[in-house]
Amino acid sequence: MIKFFRNIRKQLLGEGKSIQYLKYALGEIILVVIGILIALSINNQNQERINRTEEQNYYKYIKSQLNADKGEIRGNVNYNNNYLQQYKYAINIIEKNDRSEIDSLAQITINLMKYSDFHRQSNIYETMVNSGEIKLLKNQQIIEKLQKLEETYIYINKLENTHSEAANRFIVPDIVRMIKVFNMKIEDIEKFYSFEFQNTFVLMSSLMMEKNEIYQRGLDEINVLTNLIDDELGIDYKEE
Repeated sequence: MIKFFRNIRKQLLGEGKSIQYLKYALGEIILVVIGILIALSINNQNQERINRTEEQNYYKYIKSQLNADKGEIRGNVNYNNNYLQQYKYAINIIEKNDRSEIDSLAQITINLMKYSDFHRQSNIYETMVNSGEIKLLKNQQIIEKLQKLEETYIYINKLENTHSEAANRFIVPDIVRMIKVFNMKIEDIEKFYSFEFQNTFVLMSSLMMEKNEIYQRGLDEINVLTNLIDDELGIDYKEE
């Protein structure tokens, strides 16, 4: 093809047709430029398709992690609620000074050492920021929601650390002084039924109710995020 165009140029020059040659040369340049632009356009389209594919793959990955986190949070909510109901029952036992329920109260007291502890699947937002992969996500709303969810997770972990510290620093020493754990014998019955000890159940219940609220906030934020991701992936979703 190049040889063909070269022969035409030589022929025009040989025949002294300078104007025709210039017109031809200009047309040839225009054709080359058009060819380059078309090639660049095709290359850009291919790159955009590649980027979009990578972006959707990351959305699928994020959704998978979020669903795993959702399952973990729901498990912690159920665990938390189980002991929260026990603590409320213990508060009533002490309030009524019901000595017939002393064995139940002892067992519930031992359970004061237990607490929910959420372990997320991975730190999605921080990982993507540190790796630079966050640039692949074009939906700014998803990025903002991921950041907000990360802040919620941090708050959840702070509450759980507070719960853990309270259990280990204050509750365990009380249990050691009041209960002979080997045979669950109450060694200090009066303190066991005191309003001070009742306050322990009240305070721990309040902390657990606050944990439930922040757990629910995390679940709500996950649902919003997964719905946004489904929109990006072209998946119909339903409210959960």
